[in-house]
Amino acid sequence: WTSPRRRAADVAPRGAGRPVEVALAAFKGALPAAAASRAVAAGVRLTAEGTPTRVVPVADGGEGTMEALVAASGGRTRGGLVHDPLGRMVEAHIGELPGHTAVVELAQASGFERLADAERDAEATSTLGTGEQIRAALDLGATRIIIGLGGSATTDGGMGLARALGVRFLDADGRELAGRGADLARVARIDVSQRDPRVEHTEIVVACDVTNPLSGPDGAAHVFGPQKGASPAAVARLDAGLRAYGDVLAAQTGHDVAAMPGAGAAGGAAAGLVALMGATLTPGAELVLAAAGLPAALDGAALCITGEGRLDAQTATGKAASAVAAAAERAGVPCVGVCGQLDLSPGALRRLGFAAAFPINPALVRLPDALEATEANLAATGAAIGGLWAAAGRSYTEV
Repeated sequence: WTSPRRRAADVAPRGAGRPVEVALAAFKGALPAAAASRAVAAGVRLTAEGTPTRVVPVADGGEGTMEALVAASGGRTRGGLVHDPLGRMVEAHIGELPGHTAVVELAQASGFERLADAERDAEATSTLGTGEQIRAALDLGATRIIIGLGGSATTDGGMGLARALGVRFLDADGRELAGRGADLARVARIDVSQRDPRVEHTEIVVACDVTNPLSGPDGAAHVFGPQKGASPAAVARLDAGLRAYGDVLAAQTGHDVAAMPGAGAAGGAAAGLVALMGATLTPGAELVLAAAGLPAALDGAALCITGEGRLDAQTATGKAASAVAAAAERAGVPCVGVCGQLDLSPGALRRLGFAAAFPINPALVRLPDALEATEANLAATGAAIGGLWAAAGRSYTEV
C-alpha cells in the first residue's frame, strides 16, 4: 500500500489568502464586542496559520452599539455627568464620529444595569439622563445623532429625555410633571414651545431591535415591565398610561405612534423620540453592520464567525448575530456562530444562515466562573474553528 504524502503546496487551508471576518456582538456581563471578536480572531490565527483575520465588532442597537460604531469609524468617546434613572449623578459616555455624527446609548445613562435589583421600579424611573446626553451631543455640534435603545430601566414614554431638551408635560391643572412612568396617565398637554431649536435641524436615527407597539398585550409595559421591577398591578397602570399618553401625542403632535412597530422600545422612548423629536426608527443591527462596512468586507472573505452570549429563539428577532449570518449567506460566505449558551436546533441554525454553532464553555461551571473565563474560552473556540477550517481545506496526494 502507499501512504498519502503531503506536499507544501497542498497544506494551505481552503481560501488561503482570503480573510476570515470575525464579527461578534458583546457577551453581556463578560466582554464587549471588540474584545470578544479579538479573542476569537487570535484563536483562529493560532491554528489556521497564514489566514488573515479582520475584526468587525457588531451590535443591534443595545449594549455595544456605541463601541461598534466608534471602532468602525475611527471615532472617540466622551464622558460627562448626567442623571441615572433615579436622578443620581453618574458618568456616562457618548460616541463622537466623523461627519458631525454622535452616538448615544440609552443604557449608558438610563440603563437596567444602573440599578440594583431592589431599586428597579418602572413607575419611578426616567430617561432624563439620556436627554442630557442628546443635549451634550448637540453642544458638540452633532447634526446627526444615532440613539441605541437597548437595555433600558425605564417606562416613561421618552418624557424624561424630552424634558431635558425643553419639552414640558402638564397635567389637567397645568402643573408640570416630572416625566416618570407614574406620570404617563396624567399628561393632559404637551408644550414644545421651549424645545431646543437645534433638534429641528438634527437628523435623529433610532437603532431599535424590537417591534413591540406602545401599549396592549405586546406593548412596552406587558412585555418589558416585569423585568424593570413592575408588579402585575404596576404593569396594568403603566399600560393604561402608555395608551393615554399615545392619544395625547397623536392629538398634539399629529404623530399617531401608538401602533407603530417598535414604538414600545425602551419603555415607549421610541414613541416619544418619533413624535416629539422627529426621529426615525431603523433596525439596529442593520444600521451597525452598514456603518461597520461588514457587507462590503464579506466580499471575498473565506469564512465569517459571529456570535453573542446566547443563541436562542430571540436571535432571529433582529439580533446582531442573525443579521451577520444573513449578510454572510447573501455574500455566499459560510458563517459559524459562537456563544455562551446554545439553544437552537441544527435546523434552526441553518434557517438563520449558520453553517454551525459552538458553545464556548468546555464543561459545566458556575455562571460567575463561565463569565470570568469568557475571553480564554472564546480564543480556544476560535482555535478549534480555525483548526477545523484549515484541516477541511487541506488536500493529500497519494504517491
